[in-house]
Amino acid sequence: MSTDAEQRVNLEITNGVAHVQLDRSDKCNALDLLMFHAIRKTIDQLKKDRSIRAVIVTGNGEDFCSGLDIKAVMSSTKGPLELLFKLLPWRANLAQYVSTGWRDIPAPVIMVIKGRCWGGGLQIALGGDFRISTPDASISIMESRWGLIPDMGGTLALKELLKLDKAKELAMTGEVVEGSQALQYGLVTHVDEDPYQRAVKLADMISQQSPDSVAATKKLYNKSWWSKLGLALLRESYYQIKILIGKNRAIKTYNQINQDKKAKEFINRKTW
Repeated sequence: MSTDAEQRVNLEITNGVAHVQLDRSDKCNALDLLMFHAIRKTIDQLKKDRSIRAVIVTGNGEDFCSGLDIKAVMSSTKGPLELLFKLLPWRANLAQYVSTGWRDIPAPVIMVIKGRCWGGGLQIALGGDFRISTPDASISIMESRWGLIPDMGGTLALKELLKLDKAKELAMTGEVVEGSQALQYGLVTHVDEDPYQRAVKLADMISQQSPDSVAATKKLYNKSWWSKLGLALLRESYYQIKILIGKNRAIKTYNQINQDKKAKEFINRKTW
């Protein structure tokens, strides 16, 4: 078990699955600057760890994350500047990275949503590959209630998940929806009374596949979903060749053919 930034984030890796816990339960896991930095450091650590097979992100206590701690962040001009500053306009700043950074981890990221998942909390959850929610979780694009726009990178996922009119409606009104309703909209992948155990089962299923094929599939779909057709076909061919010459493909083929024998262990994935 490791902790970072005064226990703002806990990280435990078990059997190749990274369990990440936002840990500021006394403040409903609201985002202050320490938590922003802790999440960024955790993402950077997981991106470099080629043994990671899946990531599960939860919130300590009753809530996933209630959003930005306005009082803590806006108490001085330094806070907003630290979140919004960027050298290159097309790169993520600190506020955006806590959402978009999960997309660059070469392993599936599963967000477990319970209680409040508001504003910046939802932006973080949108950075995952999957979102599993309790039926009664409270979910909202809440920035409009503070006279702000959602600017933490979740737009990348929203355009993939929601119809444009529904995304506008939720963002402009700040409407709060329950998990079951969010499932109908496409904001969450699954609804379950025990979302954490559902996430563990999903992580286990994915971990039985070649880590190279999983990493390549994530990168292929993330880069190609809205790109030109030719580029998508190019990536398919290139990634497949890279997989075919790798050891994990051979291991997976052996395990699939010889299911009556002891399965061979995968090696650490390639760099994707």
